[in-house]
Amino acid sequence: MGDRDPDSSAEDRSPSSGDAAPSGILRAFVEAVPTPTLACDPDTLAVRAANAPAADLVGHDRGTLTLMGLPDLGETDVTVSGEPIADVAAAAASQTPGSDGATDAAERFEWDLRLGDPRLRVDAALHTATIAGSEWLVVGLSDATARVAAESERDTERRLVDALADTVPLALFRCTEEGTLSRWNDELAADTGYAPDALSGRALTSLFDEATRDAISEALTRVYRDGEAVSREARLLTRSGERVPYRLSVGPVTDGDRVVGAVGVGEDVTEASLREERLAVLTRVLRHNFRNDLNVVTGFTGQAIEAVDDPELTEQLERVVATAERLLRLGETSRKVERLLSQRPSARPIALAPAVDAALESVDPAVLDGATVDVDIPDDIVVSAVAFLPEAITELVDNAIRHNDADEPRVRVSAAELPSESWASLVVADDGPGIPPAERAVLTGEETPLEHASGLGLWYVNWIATAGGGSLDIAESKAGGSRIELSLRVADAPPIDDTELFSPDD
Repeated sequence: MGDRDPDSSAEDRSPSSGDAAPSGILRAFVEAVPTPTLACDPDTLAVRAANAPAADLVGHDRGTLTLMGLPDLGETDVTVSGEPIADVAAAAASQTPGSDGATDAAERFEWDLRLGDPRLRVDAALHTATIAGSEWLVVGLSDATARVAAESERDTERRLVDALADTVPLALFRCTEEGTLSRWNDELAADTGYAPDALSGRALTSLFDEATRDAISEALTRVYRDGEAVSREARLLTRSGERVPYRLSVGPVTDGDRVVGAVGVGEDVTEASLREERLAVLTRVLRHNFRNDLNVVTGFTGQAIEAVDDPELTEQLERVVATAERLLRLGETSRKVERLLSQRPSARPIALAPAVDAALESVDPAVLDGATVDVDIPDDIVVSAVAFLPEAITELVDNAIRHNDADEPRVRVSAAELPSESWASLVVADDGPGIPPAERAVLTGEETPLEHASGLGLWYVNWIATAGGGSLDIAESKAGGSRIELSLRVADAPPIDDTELFSPDD
């Protein structure tokens, strides 16, 4: 930037003529100000003095500035709010300086000095001051570009959040540090039945009934104290007194290491709860009748087998018994599936060797007799899985033996940590006929209406694996049979010492 001073020969001319020239005192005054400052003739708005910070800010040297009028500095001669600069300057000039030579109040406004990229917006303050016996219009400038850009970005983000809040068919809300509602969308108001003014400042816990309010309070404590995201199911207490099944998920809003609030999502789960309840009743009734009637079938068929001497008829009756027993096992698996889905278990650290031992102890001894099961499970493998994991292994071993047509079925259960060190592999392999394509198609989504799988076993194993964050893969074993691999995450904590670990609740 240049630093050309105006012609010093004009210093002694009076400013009252409308062609005021700067005196050395005026220039010294302006240059002594550490922030960008201009001094203008109050009548013509001609710039008569500018300091170096002002020249750096506006992008003109001081000599050039003293050849310009104040309105000439901007891209337009109006403020951001649309008021002409000349009118703002006139308002500032109309104020009477005090005993110290300056006015108490300043005319403040935002002004775009340069558009485009880079853009320059300033905060300006105009006031009159008596300097060296003459009145001058003193203009203070500060760069507001970064602030305006940040405000614009915040406004954009706020509009985006508002648009999402209005679009998502869920209740969204934000709570203060004290746990009271500060923002929410229309869905929350609709769910609760409260008007906006009734929700403002209301404690989140007060929206739930007495029986479940403590659970919400405990969840908020974990959010604010531990910075954790927490989900709970409770009963929303509406303005009309209705109790609505509700699923609530709440997480922390942080400022550095400090939790300063919470955000949450709420969902009315009335329909889902009713559907689950009706399905559970239907399943229990069907399973009970199913089991009782099939026991009758197997009982009478067994008596018929003992009463007949016809080998062909005996074979047909034995097929009836085998089919009935298979259906009974299907009913038992459906009970386990219902329990798994209703409990929604969480993964926990589980030592794999004890889990396999527990699984083999649960295999029907009648099935296990006559088969050879080799086990190779390192003692130090600890995986992240749900407590149902032994049941999945039991299902795989039982199927591997039961559906094997060899005289002495062989099953191998092995495990190893994978090279990634984040995953472990549990494999159950056999020398049987392999898994039919229709059974595999169920898990890959390739099942057609004409090719239905015959059971729930593989589904159950797959659901147990995925509930803990793992996966299931089916291939052919080296012996020509099936090879089922469960990929399980390696746990980052020691296993839980719990004798009831492998006993999911009924």
